Amino acid sequence: MRVLTVRGVEIDDTFAEAFDMRATAVVVTADSPRWARQAAVTMTGFATSVIGCGCEAGIDRELAPKQTPDRRPGARVLLFAVSTSELQKQLAARVAQCVLTSAGSACYAGVEGEETLRLGNALRYFGDGWQISKRFGAKHFWRIPVMDGEFVCEATTGLTKKAVGGGNLLIIGRTTETTRAAAEAAAAAIAKVPDVIAPFPGGIVRSGSKVGSKYKGAHASTNDAYCPTLRGAVKTSLEADAGSVLEIVIDGLTSDAVAAAMRAGIAAIVKLGPKRGAMRISAGNYCGKLGPHQYHLRDLLP
Repeated sequence: MRVLTVRGVEIDDTFAEAFDMRATAVVVTADSPRWARQAAVTMTGFATSVIGCGCEAGIDRELAPKQTPDRRPGARVLLFAVSTSELQKQLAARVAQCVLTSAGSACYAGVEGEETLRLGNALRYFGDGWQISKRFGAKHFWRIPVMDGEFVCEATTGLTKKAVGGGNLLIIGRTTETTRAAAEAAAAAIAKVPDVIAPFPGGIVRSGSKVGSKYKGAHASTNDAYCPTLRGAVKTSLEADAGSVLEIVIDGLTSDAVAAAMRAGIAAIVKLGPKRGAMRISAGNYCGKLGPHQYHLRDLLP
């Protein structure tokens, strides 16, 4: 494989392979930034991978009062799933259990789409007949009585079928500390890119996977080619002095957003340099068999 070098960091001439997903977004608000973030963080819990969680979700960005429908502090949450039905299920359950229950919260549509998903329309029955329907222009809301006042929730939110999941970067370093520093720098840069999330803890995943397993019924298993402790026992993709590998997985509302996030991540890693960060950057793919979206690292260099 051809290797490019930028500021001492080697970059494999390969591509990240991603696939189509369904996506939506909601804006969660509350009386304070603390409580808006609390609701959003709770809503996005256990949402790292569709392999085991049903959806992938994360906070796209925090919002100032002037950026939200009710002029209160807020956060925009993105959710991704492999089907519309699963996305609807996850959206309704997470808003009901994590936002409706959060003190002082409200919930609004966070994206326009060619189709819609039920938001307040799915939750209004909690009002037990006391819920109130309100329309302001073209927008429809539900006011649901709760013990600290009322929960205001927009009736629907947008659905996009042009979302992309699975953009990724493999970050290879000599030590655990330097590799983590590179991954943290990349995750921080990606967090500033609009319309994307990196759904794993802190935006980083240590347990990168490959498709399939020696065990029946397991859909994914450890990416042994990138496990330093297995070097010598398997066909490895690691140098002799590579001591740690971390991965960043990216979902975006559009393909361009995923490309922008990968570009930002690569730039941050390169800026840090090989002494303080990564020695090499690569990406995961399945020779074009997984999905239609390919992000060639050579096209994303800073």
